[in-house]
Amino acid sequence: MEKVDLYRYELTGLLGSGADYEVRSAIDRETGDAVVIKRPVPQMISRKMHGPVDERTERTIHLHGELANGIPGVCPMVGHAELANHDGFFGDSLEQEYRVTISQRAAGIPLVGDPMARILRVPIGAGQNLFCLHPLCFSADDDQFPVQRQILDAQERFHAAGYVLLDLGPQNIFFSPGQRTISIIDPGALLTAESDRTPGSRGPQDIHDFYLEMLKFYCVPEAPPSDVAGYRDPVNLRPVVNFQQEIDELSHRVTSSPDSSVEMKDAWSGMAARVRNREYQGYSEFKADYLDYLEALRQRNGNRPDLDRASEIWKQATELLYEDHWKKYDFDAISELAGFKDF
Repeated sequence: MEKVDLYRYELTGLLGSGADYEVRSAIDRETGDAVVIKRPVPQMISRKMHGPVDERTERTIHLHGELANGIPGVCPMVGHAELANHDGFFGDSLEQEYRVTISQRAAGIPLVGDPMARILRVPIGAGQNLFCLHPLCFSADDDQFPVQRQILDAQERFHAAGYVLLDLGPQNIFFSPGQRTISIIDPGALLTAESDRTPGSRGPQDIHDFYLEMLKFYCVPEAPPSDVAGYRDPVNLRPVVNFQQEIDELSHRVTSSPDSSVEMKDAWSGMAARVRNREYQGYSEFKADYLDYLEALRQRNGNRPDLDRASEIWKQATELLYEDHWKKYDFDAISELAGFKDF
């Protein structure tokens, strides 16, 4: 992975700030390409608490150089700056050394936007609801669940190479509705043969922790919202405290929901039990079971007597993505959503 001079880039704006990283947009002065520059959150740096984040960054740099830049669905890293004090570039006075990475700009929007924007009533969960949980937008000829399928395909490549990639929540997935493609933006939470847990985990982890993420973040038994407001807020973002308890709560939600079909319940029960007990022997087994559940969900949606009304509400909800907040991303609502207007 190439080391680069940060002064090659011109900062153009703040894209967001999460628990670990601050993310800024920039332009490559040499090529004119749009890029993303990421560093630990400044408050963490100033308090000298950024060590674990720097370690995660180092793992991410190594992973991109070794594998991730060649996996479809992972946003490529183009370089990184050496461990140093970068106060001059960022215009602050943190007086600490830290790592900085530069990546290609991800196409589309994050499935869940910057949590801080929620205070300003930004509908940060619109992407997750519109394109993952209630994808009424795709025609019969389209893949009904492109986000889930592409995440599964990317993980399959990591798994075949001896890794398990975790922390694949909707905050770390961008989606381009026009291209129907995802971009994974932070592949740093890795399990390897040498490490069976990610920082902050409560115990050993394995591929079943990824399976739980797919059950938790990317499918719900409830019918599509009955109004536009139902598409605004993200779903199931609270952290996992107890693995088995989380599965039990999700299973109760499926089995007790009046919106769950018999086929959905049947597909869920065996899959959830095998995840809970960490019993899957092969990745392909889970992938097949998960896609069976999505197919049952698709059939449930397609057979609903109120499908026309629900589809009209879905189209109205896409107007949430025309708000100014989304303009800071590589996303033009008019062109990206044009293909859904006549659905």
